[in-house]
Amino acid sequence: MERSEKVKAFYTEEHPFKNAVEKLREIVLKSGLKETFKWSFPTYTLDDKNIMSIGRFKEHFGIWFFNGVLLKDPYKVLENAQEGKTMAMRHWKFYNIEEINEEKISQYISEAIENQKKGIEPPPLKKKKSAKLVLPDILQTALKNQLKTKKAFDSLAPYKQRDYADYIKEAKLEKTKISGLAKILPMILEGQGLNDKYR
Repeated sequence: MERSEKVKAFYTEEHPFKNAVEKLREIVLKSGLKETFKWSFPTYTLDDKNIMSIGRFKEHFGIWFFNGVLLKDPYKVLENAQEGKTMAMRHWKFYNIEEINEEKISQYISEAIENQKKGIEPPPLKKKKSAKLVLPDILQTALKNQLKTKKAFDSLAPYKQRDYADYIKEAKLEKTKISGLAKILPMILEGQGLNDKYR
């Protein structure tokens, strides 16, 4: 089925909110956005960038803005689509056709379009910093006493340092820690990672 046919089917299919979503469609189309069909919903784009969609569900219908987090939301109507999962998308829910206010909806659509034209996007997610590396005492002491090995260890990538620290930490018995240490110190000195041969 062509996208245009899917859009037509969405709006013509009998549904408790059939007239309401048609009304939303009329408002959106006045904005000049291009109508397409993605993720089972009519979706509206500008220069192939997703701006918004119209959806209908069992208990409600609504619109969502892909970068809704950037909208000023003067009427406090936008909700996070999925708290904890959705970062930028915001949903505006309606429960009956009487709640549809063309002026207010058009205001939000215009702002979303302007943001897209200006290239305004949500900031990228900051990567969580990994916890500070804590070396087991036995490894720390050995490195203090062998400066060349310590220098080699310090120049390893953080994940390789962590591999070595975990290898010693995971040894239950003291004698296993000591034999493990004897195994890894020459590898560290040569600038090798514990699992290099497996990578």
